[in-house]
Amino acid sequence: MEQAFAQIITSIGEDLGRDGLKDTPKRAAKAMGYLTQGYHQKLEEIVNNALFPSENSEMVIVKNIELYSLCEHHMLPFIGKAHVAYIPKGKVVGLSKVARIVDMYARRLQIQENLTKEIADAIMTVTNAAGVGVVIEAQHMCMMMRGVEKQNASMTTSMMLGNFRHDERTRNEFLSLIR
Repeated sequence: MEQAFAQIITSIGEDLGRDGLKDTPKRAAKAMGYLTQGYHQKLEEIVNNALFPSENSEMVIVKNIELYSLCEHHMLPFIGKAHVAYIPKGKVVGLSKVARIVDMYARRLQIQENLTKEIADAIMTVTNAAGVGVVIEAQHMCMMMRGVEKQNASMTTSMMLGNFRHDERTRNEFLSLIR
């Protein structure tokens, strides 16, 4: 990967011998490895058995989970927040695990639509919940820095599973609580 970054830098007309660029291919490769670490993580390892018995059957929401991802079309960042909710059926997942699940899928080359679904499916798999709702709001650098260059545009995606999909009251409760 380091060699690939060196080739990219020289391809744009830069001099790798310049002081500011001498270690850039190595730093860029290390950064890319970090930004895509989700490929090397597994859901089971992230959750690490942090499931706890609970008689709660009301909605659990974790709001405003910041996320950073790379669009798979241009490899430019998109940055936003995820709101994740589920209705437990006998067990709840550790609070930090919800954020770690978001990070695991965000730290891959992505499109926001798929990211939203992958998070929802993972929460459903882990918790066996009665329902899961995920909403992601993000700004995409591929739309802001290039192309149409719209600085204030943001994208919102949602995925509703189980009760969140089939029960309008549940869906509306979730959506009103994340506003």
